[in-house]
Amino acid sequence: MTTIGIIGLGNMGAPMLANLLKAGHAVKAFDLVAALCERASAAGTTVTADAGDAVRDVEIVITMLPAGAHVRSVYTQSVFDNVAPGTLLIDSSTIDVATAREVGAMAVERGLEMLDAPVSGGVGGAEAGTLTFMVGGPDSAFERGLPVLEAMGKTIIHAGGSGNGQVAKVCNNMILGATMIAVCEGFTMAEKLGLDKQKLYDICSTATSSCWALNNYCPVPGPVPDSPANRDYAAGFTAAMMLKDLKLAQSAAHDAGVATPMGASAAAMYGMFCNAGNESFDFSAIIRMIQGDMPKN
Repeated sequence: MTTIGIIGLGNMGAPMLANLLKAGHAVKAFDLVAALCERASAAGTTVTADAGDAVRDVEIVITMLPAGAHVRSVYTQSVFDNVAPGTLLIDSSTIDVATAREVGAMAVERGLEMLDAPVSGGVGGAEAGTLTFMVGGPDSAFERGLPVLEAMGKTIIHAGGSGNGQVAKVCNNMILGATMIAVCEGFTMAEKLGLDKQKLYDICSTATSSCWALNNYCPVPGPVPDSPANRDYAAGFTAAMMLKDLKLAQSAAHDAGVATPMGASAAAMYGMFCNAGNESFDFSAIIRMIQGDMPKN
């Protein structure tokens, strides 16, 4: 059993916490939202009065926060001043690469080991304990953190040094966002030209255009029964979250001096989609914009 402190109990943090409890770990937790703390307490978590208390006397700290500014603030104002020497720090937020590396360097300055470990798999993966963790940080820290990460995920990959977990995450989601748009355009064109969507799926899912966006998240109702398209695009991964990750990818590309025209186009399209009031739909709902039938909440 490991004693773990968690900060951030939202859509991802709460089910991750539940899987840690299921694995027999002792967990202390904090969130600014009282209702989330109440749910965690009811599940058997020791809820603390503030973030600093959540990380005292624990072996591992896990944070799951909205953005880089929140991560920097929590670590500089609460975590670093309250953790015991030797505590392993794991940030599973999806944030910009620069901030991940900056906060990781601050940890090193204080004699602490830190991992950036963003996830893929969405809320469903968090609930099922099947997340993919993309992990950046020292080998020794990865080995220490691996058993705890395995309680929350199915695939844990060490991507290299500090910040490389975030690099992997933004590259992955840039590819996914651009690919989803291409799949949506293909189905829209097929419909206009008189090709049945099931026939197109049967062909493409076994041909050279086969991909995750098509096979698991097909953006039209029917071919993939579990896809959000069959639930009026109720989100597994919201358009707002996809836009956030595409913007992070563009920021990283700018910093690295890399041209990513497809990624930039995807970011622009998801920006239009979200700005029209569709942030909470699944990201595959962008097919409606491509079809000229923009949904609105």
